[in-house]
Amino acid sequence: MREVRESDPARRAAELRDEIQRHERLYYALGRPEISDRDFDRLMAELAALEASRPELATADSPTRRVGGEPLSGFAPVRHEPPMMSLDNTYNLEELREWGARLDRLAPDMAASGFDFVAELKVDGVSTSLRYEDGLFVQGATRGNGTVGDDVTENLRTVRSLPLRLPPAAPRHLLVRGEVYMPRAEFARVNREREAAGEELYANPRNVTAGSIRQLDSRQVAGRRLAAAVYQIADGPRFASHAESLERMAEWGFPVQDSWRRCHGLAEVEAFIAVWRERRHDLGFETDGVVVKIDDLALRERLGATSKAPRWAVAYKYEPEQAETVVRGILVQVGRTGVLTPVAEFDPVLVAGSTVRRATLHNYEDLSRKDVRVGDTVVIEKAGEVIPRVVEVRLGRRPDASVPFEMPERCPECGEPVVRFEGEVATRCVNPECPAVRQETIRHYVSRNAMDIEGLGDEKIAQLVAAGMLTDLPGLYHLDREALAALAGWGEKSADNLLASLAESRHRPLARLLFALGIRMVGERTAKLLAQHFGSLTALEAASEEELQVVDEIGPKVAASVRAFFADPRQQRRLAALAAAGVEPPPVESPTAASLPLAGKTVVLTGKLASMSREEAAEKLEALGARVAGSVSKKTSFVVAGEDAGSKLDKARDLGIEILDEAGLLLRLGIDKEEAQ
Repeated sequence: MREVRESDPARRAAELRDEIQRHERLYYALGRPEISDRDFDRLMAELAALEASRPELATADSPTRRVGGEPLSGFAPVRHEPPMMSLDNTYNLEELREWGARLDRLAPDMAASGFDFVAELKVDGVSTSLRYEDGLFVQGATRGNGTVGDDVTENLRTVRSLPLRLPPAAPRHLLVRGEVYMPRAEFARVNREREAAGEELYANPRNVTAGSIRQLDSRQVAGRRLAAAVYQIADGPRFASHAESLERMAEWGFPVQDSWRRCHGLAEVEAFIAVWRERRHDLGFETDGVVVKIDDLALRERLGATSKAPRWAVAYKYEPEQAETVVRGILVQVGRTGVLTPVAEFDPVLVAGSTVRRATLHNYEDLSRKDVRVGDTVVIEKAGEVIPRVVEVRLGRRPDASVPFEMPERCPECGEPVVRFEGEVATRCVNPECPAVRQETIRHYVSRNAMDIEGLGDEKIAQLVAAGMLTDLPGLYHLDREALAALAGWGEKSADNLLASLAESRHRPLARLLFALGIRMVGERTAKLLAQHFGSLTALEAASEEELQVVDEIGPKVAASVRAFFADPRQQRRLAALAAAGVEPPPVESPTAASLPLAGKTVVLTGKLASMSREEAAEKLEALGARVAGSVSKKTSFVVAGEDAGSKLDKARDLGIEILDEAGLLLRLGIDKEEAQ
C-alpha cells in the first residue's frame, strides 16, 4: 500500500478526487488528455491507498468507485418521472416530410415562418436515466418499459465519461437522459479476445452494451470500457431552446456529442442527414440514424405527445447497408492461437462504403447454423459497420448440387489432428510449430501494440518465412544483414532499419512482451495487469493458478491459460531462446525517492513558457513525481510563472508561495538552459 505523504489526509483525498475527475473529463469527454496513463494510474493508486487506510474518507463521488464493487443480488426497480418515451421512426425522406406536414397542421401559425430543429446523430446504445442530487450522481437506471426501469447505478459509475460530481455552476438537482454504448474500438478488442479464446463473436456493439449494463458484478462492467452520450434534461432548469440545454450540459461536464446542428426548416435537416450518411462510418461509435427535434421547448409543450411518443421529435433511420453476392469458396484459416476459422469468399460487393470480398464465419457452429454452402446467394452486411458477415442465405436460389461444408479433421497447414476443448466452440490446431500459427505468431509479435517492430509487414514476414530465414520468434534477433539486403525489395537501408528496430525491441516493457507472446486469453489489458502485479517474467512464470487469480479481473479460465502457457515445454524453449537473444524487459519497479525527487510536491503552471509548452512541462514535472494542479492553494509547493502570468501568480504572492521563473523550472527539471533553447 502506498504511503500517504500529506499531513491532512482529508484535504489530500479531496484534491485527488478533483484532479482525477478533471483528467477523466479531459480524456473521456473532451479527448484532450494532459497526462500519461501511467501518471493517471499513480493518482488513482494514491487515492485508493488513502481510502483504504482511512475508509471514512471514501465518498459517493470517488473515482475509485469506477472500478466496480461487490456483485449485487439483483436490480431494484426505478419509476421514471417523467416517463422515458420512445420515438416514432421514419425510414425515408418522404416519411420525414409527412412528419413535417403533421407539425404544420398542429401549429399552423408557425408553418409560415418555418420550424427550427436540432438534428443529432442517434447513438446506437442503451437508453439510461441519470439523477444528480446536490451535484452528486446518485442514481442511474435503464429505460425498461419507459415507466419502470432497473437501478444500475453501480454499473454506470464505471462509465468514465459520465461525471460523478458536477461543477458548482451546475444545478444541484438534475435528471438527464442519454445513451450508454460500446465504442467501435472496444467492440473490436472484445471480439479479438473472444476469438482468441475460441468463443462465439458478438454480433454488434449494442447487444454487448445491453448485456454488460445488466451485469450483477460491476467489476465486469468496468472491464468493458463503455462510454456515454447525454442528450436531454428531463428535470432541472428550463431553457428556451434544446440547443441551449445541450450547450449547458456540455459546460457541466456531460459527454454531449458535438456533431449536433441547429437547422431552420426540414431542408437543412435533410442536408444534415445526407452529410452523415457516409461520414458516420468514420465515427468511433455506431449510429443508425438521426434524431430530429423541435428546438423551441415551449412549442414542444404545445405539441404534446401521443400515448407512446412525443409529437415534437422523430428518428430518421438510415437504410440497412446490405448487399447480395454469391459464395465462390469456403476456405479455412489458422490464426495465431491455432483457431481454425472458416472464411467465405464471394463475388466482390460494395457494403457500407467499401468493397467486400470475404467474410469470416467465425466457427463451425456459426457456419452450420446458417448452413452456408459454396454456390449460395447470401446477404452480406457489416456488423457494427466494421466486420463483414453473412446474415442470410437465400435458400430459394440454392444450386441443386450444393453440399454442406465440413470442418477438416486435420490442420490444413501442418496436417496435425485438430481438437476442440471442452466448453469451447472453436476448433484448434495445437501444434505451435504449425507454419500458419508460426507466421501469425510472428505477425502479432511485431505489431505496433506488441513489440512495435517497424519494417515487417505481412508480405515481408511471408517472404522471410518462405526464404527459410525466419521460423520462430527468436529467429527475428538472428537475421543476417547481408541476407536481408539481398532479398527482393529490401536493400541495405531497409535491412539496417529493421535491425535497429529489433535492437530497440529487446527492452520493451514487460506488459508489451506478455501481449506479444500471444498467450491465449491474454489481451493488452490483462497483460498490463499481470505485469503490474508480478513485476517480472520470472515471477509470473512461477505463479500458480491460485496466485494468478489474486490479480484483479483474472478469473479461473485466464489463470489456467496463463499457467498452461508457461508450463508448455515448447513455450519454455521459446522463452529461453528469446532471453538468450537479449530480449529482457526491465523489471516493473515501484517509484523510489531517487527516481521521483519532486514526489509530494504540488506545482501550478501559469503563463507562457519559451522552451516548451505547458503540457510538456507538466509531463516532465509529473515524471519526477510532482502533482500538477490547476489552481493555487495553501497546499501548492511552488508556482512556475511564464510570460503573461495572470491571477494565479497574484494569489501565489498573497499566500507567500515560492515562485519560479522558467530558468528555475529548468533547474528543477535538471535541464541545461542552453540545451533547452
